[in-house]
Amino acid sequence: MTAQALRVFVNAEGVDVPAGASALDCVRAWRGDEGDAVALGKRVITDSRGLPIQAATPARAGSIYRTVTSRERDA
Repeated sequence: MTAQALRVFVNAEGVDVPAGASALDCVRAWRGDEGDAVALGKRVITDSRGLPIQAATPARAGSIYRTVTSRERDA
């Protein structure tokens, strides 16, 4: 038996991911290069309210994620 797929939304685009996927997995399923930018700290994942969330946050069916430029600057 395979894991059930979840429908989530990344930057207003529907993406199907396996159950147990993280927010970062969802972003990578949408666009691999965007997921790499999140992993490198260049981009941040936010929830539907625009609040930053951890990349490891478990996805739920209907989750809405957005990616934005990281505000952190190199010293």
